[in-house]
Amino acid sequence: MEAWEQLTEQQKREAERQLDTIRRGVVEIVPEEDLKESIARSLLTGIPLKVKLGMDPSAPDLHVGHTVVLRKLRQFQDLGHEVQLIIGDFTGRIGDPTGKSETRKQLSEEDVKRNAETYQKQIYKLLLPGRTTVYYNSAWLNKLNFADVVQLSAKVTVARILERDDFTKRYTGGQPIGVHEFFYPLMQGYDSVELESDVELGGTDQKFNVLMGRTLQKEYGKRQQSAIILPLIEGLDGVQKMSKSLGNYIGIDEQPNEIYGKAMSVPDELMVKYYELATDLTGEELAELKAELAGGSLHPRDAKMKLAFTFVRMYHGEAAAEEAERHFVTVFQQKALPDEIEEVRLSAAELDNGSIRIVRLLVALGLQESNGAAKRSVAQGAVKHNEAKVSDPNAEIPVADGDVIQVGKRKFAKIKLIPQK
Repeated sequence: MEAWEQLTEQQKREAERQLDTIRRGVVEIVPEEDLKESIARSLLTGIPLKVKLGMDPSAPDLHVGHTVVLRKLRQFQDLGHEVQLIIGDFTGRIGDPTGKSETRKQLSEEDVKRNAETYQKQIYKLLLPGRTTVYYNSAWLNKLNFADVVQLSAKVTVARILERDDFTKRYTGGQPIGVHEFFYPLMQGYDSVELESDVELGGTDQKFNVLMGRTLQKEYGKRQQSAIILPLIEGLDGVQKMSKSLGNYIGIDEQPNEIYGKAMSVPDELMVKYYELATDLTGEELAELKAELAGGSLHPRDAKMKLAFTFVRMYHGEAAAEEAERHFVTVFQQKALPDEIEEVRLSAAELDNGSIRIVRLLVALGLQESNGAAKRSVAQGAVKHNEAKVSDPNAEIPVADGDVIQVGKRKFAKIKLIPQK
């Protein structure tokens, strides 16, 4: 007898409530009937669902794009279920070929470890620690011997693997495909076999990989997981998927002023999508906001300021959001320097007759990470010395105690000159 048929009327109402919550903002549930049965079985047994998300630590820091799926995981937790968060320290060394037109550069073990540590620190800005178990998939993938790998690869045909659009395009276009790349979806699917996951989440670009979990669970005689596919969120360029490598991201661990300023760069046409997928506004609050925007009672600029405030509040708290908004209004709307600018110590030994090359100064103050980045900022007209634009990357700048250096709209430093000993 199916689990759903064994539910009481009260349990059925609870199951429907859970389904309604899970459906919100989702592109597809494959298949929804399986998820419905899993929820019913959970209510009958009192055993929470095991909800899986795999994350390869391919770059440090989480950004707003990641939070779309993380927020859905949090909804499952609020419904009483458990999250299996898999840090792909093994798969990350291969690199997910999804959406790539060429073989990805393999990360070193040190890169993966460093990025994974960052992820583990930041996920609890969204997830509940008590309902989250973090796994590293090297724990089981490292143990597979060559015979195990042959057995795993025998579960899926080459034709099935080539159904992936990116593989097909590269194959027909004469672009090289490494054999190791074919193993990526198999390894991701094997994670679900190992952990006996009930549900797996992924973005639309991950659908093939997520469905591979269902395929392999069936091949290994396990109950098949449901797949929940979520939309991707475009980055600040309004075109490509949010990505740190493309520089079109809002990092959730960035400073409040940085988050606020970046959020103000979100294209108007994407603003509602950001609200829907990446904020904690209720359905009623979203409906009201949409109505006000459509009716003209809410100006898009004000709606964007509310979005920026919301992001800072979510990741740094209400007080930080209020301060970031004051900073933005002062610096950008009133076009004035902020009241408080961080003092940065600069040794007089760095100067040559009281001056220093602008590129070297930007790096010394920590306003740019490298000489190359500093040169680009100057060339783009983004650098000011005491509110006067500096346009020559080779310029020698006379420096005095209290001078203010600005890069772009959000980076400032007040020089605290330390006398030479």
